[in-house]
Amino acid sequence: MKQGKPLITLVILILAATVAIYFAAYIYNALDDPYRTTQVYAYTSYDSVTVEGLVVREARVLPAQPGILEITRAEGEKVGTGQEIALVYRDSQAQANQVQIEEMEMEIELLEYAIDQGGDLDSAARLDEDILQAVVGLRASYALGDCTQLRDQVMNVKSSVLKRGYTYGEGLTPADLTARLRQLKEELTVLTRQSARATTRVTAPEPGVFSSLVDGYESLLTPDTVLQLTPSALQELIDNPAGEESGALGKLLTSNTWYFAANLPKQSAERLTEGKTATLRFSGELNREVEMTVEQIGPTEQNKTLVVFSSSRYLILTTLLRCQTVELIFDRWSGLRIPKQALHLEEVTRTDDKTGEPVSVQILAVYALVNGHAELREVEIVHEGEDYYVVRSVGTGPKVLRAEDTIITEATGLRDGLRLEG
Repeated sequence: MKQGKPLITLVILILAATVAIYFAAYIYNALDDPYRTTQVYAYTSYDSVTVEGLVVREARVLPAQPGILEITRAEGEKVGTGQEIALVYRDSQAQANQVQIEEMEMEIELLEYAIDQGGDLDSAARLDEDILQAVVGLRASYALGDCTQLRDQVMNVKSSVLKRGYTYGEGLTPADLTARLRQLKEELTVLTRQSARATTRVTAPEPGVFSSLVDGYESLLTPDTVLQLTPSALQELIDNPAGEESGALGKLLTSNTWYFAANLPKQSAERLTEGKTATLRFSGELNREVEMTVEQIGPTEQNKTLVVFSSSRYLILTTLLRCQTVELIFDRWSGLRIPKQALHLEEVTRTDDKTGEPVSVQILAVYALVNGHAELREVEIVHEGEDYYVVRSVGTGPKVLRAEDTIITEATGLRDGLRLEG
């Protein structure tokens, strides 16, 4: 045991020396650096509360049919009564026949266009422009990651290129084009008759917005039932997702109004008024602030109040939304953010507007660092945070505080015009 004591003593001395060196370096740096600065930036502070809830819509589920399903509508696309939503093929051959029918219909359209054209230079220039615009549109959608119209855009490019080739690049006579057109129409008639017996068109039973997502909430949550929920019932629905329905090909959203139901802290719900508007910031597909109507302030359980909001905007952007974490914004303050230690109460001399005499007044200000000098910039407080202020500039001209200005947060003997040595 005695042999271990010198080793312990040595370790303690080394630790003590390390701490002493650290504090010595800190004191030296503080004395060597006469001031500290930070950058001002534009900032918005919010009085808000984050809540979790469910998006509710009036929906009609479309039952699936046996066979090979091909959805022909994009997510969020509006459809009218009787318009096609999907095709159901009896087998893979029927699906292949449908692809061939579409290609033949497009070729017939191109041939008819080529026959009608006189072959003048203006027509050729228009076709070249069509090809360019079709490619630009396809490229833009790819860059944005928007594939909702991808199939149509690819067909548009193909159509424009083939139209140019048929009209000016194939060396075909008008008689050749007419003969080819007649042949295609005859083949199309036969193929369409064969395909009709093996293909079923699914049409919209009523107008609406199409969505391919059927998550099981459609029968559990409707605009009527959501107004009858309790906070515990809503929480149960949030905690236990219904699960996607395999026996459906999609659904139609049949009302322009959608709802968001959430459990708010009782104190937050008391700040709302039924019939008034509230601002909710959504993420995900919607990803924006939405002004919604406070549809109903419902019952309270265990300091939680169920509140239902409604809106008739952005319906097509909500088709894939269900469980959402949303920020309910009560107020906001925009301005310039500064650390609290950068704000000073200063006494300055100004001319009295009535008497014309110089008078001393107190102002709130910060010191900006400009070309090695401290410059006084008057401000007023917009909002106070835990360790910062949101302020706005007072006055006009070059000596006002702006975003990206450098301000002094720590220094001794600060005054307007002081030369600071770095």
